[in-house]
Amino acid sequence: METIFWLALAGSLYSYAFYPAILTLLPKRKRVKRNEPQEWPSVALIITAHNEERRISAKLDNCLELDYPSDRLSIIVASDASTDRTDEITHSYSGRGVQVIRAHTREGKENAQLQAIRSTEAPILVFSDVATHIGPGAIKRVAMQLSDPAIGAVSSEDRFVTANGQVAGEGIYVRYEMWLRRLESSVNTLVGLSGSFFAARRSICADWDTGSPSDFNTAMNAVRQGYLAISDPGLLGIYPDIKNENGEYQRKTRTILRGLTALARHAEVLNPYQYGLFSFQIWSHKVMRWLVPWFLVTILFASLNLALGEGSRFFIAVLAVQISLYGLVAVGTVSRQSRKRWWIKIPYYFVQTNLAAAHATVAYLLGQRVITWQPSVR
Repeated sequence: METIFWLALAGSLYSYAFYPAILTLLPKRKRVKRNEPQEWPSVALIITAHNEERRISAKLDNCLELDYPSDRLSIIVASDASTDRTDEITHSYSGRGVQVIRAHTREGKENAQLQAIRSTEAPILVFSDVATHIGPGAIKRVAMQLSDPAIGAVSSEDRFVTANGQVAGEGIYVRYEMWLRRLESSVNTLVGLSGSFFAARRSICADWDTGSPSDFNTAMNAVRQGYLAISDPGLLGIYPDIKNENGEYQRKTRTILRGLTALARHAEVLNPYQYGLFSFQIWSHKVMRWLVPWFLVTILFASLNLALGEGSRFFIAVLAVQISLYGLVAVGTVSRQSRKRWWIKIPYYFVQTNLAAAHATVAYLLGQRVITWQPSVR
């Protein structure tokens, strides 16, 4: 039983602690200084939308303020069979170079993106969601990154803020994820891009799987074609905080369920003989992370057995620590105000994330799949 406990503890720590430690020890890629090109390449900015009449104008205004030659930037709204005024509002911007490409049946985000990809010949494609605010120099930064022949895709870094500009509740968790992405970029490649704001060479988007999340599929295709997918700390996607926290839990569950589906569709990336270091990253960042809730359950039952069955003082203390932490999570669950305290906020979001992973895994095993997507209310 002690062996089971220590193996489960190591498993629960691996993705969050051991994997980043391994990355820090691996040799780093040489950084290449990038200068502005003499002529900026053509870029298509694809905005995926479904029933976004409330936010689409603000998004288009943001995109029209980007610092990039207007004759080199096309803005395309990929409407996923919107039934509200999204298309009508977007058409009102046609005089300013904005176009609508409509998917007439709602078949999901990736299908809508595919229709937009087919409508343009631009060598660089930038993908963004409606809720994402993009900085003025973002597109130039993308073009400069992709001027490196080794880079095939570029991911933004996420910043979630409240209405008053403060870091949102799960800011610590998001900052950890961004730090991990930077580590992966410094060593090799990302295992997934920020789905709300990323860019890629057109050639990488030729093999577009509408049944897999585009952020994962693009990173995978970059590796397949011999490119790297990197994270750029200076390329920011700013998102308002989620208004409905239950909706945020559902978003996490959907994201992991889609990730499980993608891996099942492309299980070859788990083969280290075929994909090398990228495969190691997939196992470490994705698979081991999704196994954490089951490791935590094992730790709890093993320590309970060792504490009560054998009377071990060490495991009695270990059990007491777990009970205390889960007690803090219970407090955070019933009192949103209490989650302003970091010592409640951190365990609360950690447990919520792992509950979503367990929920998604069970749903996947029961045959549930996610095709369409519903943007979170922000």
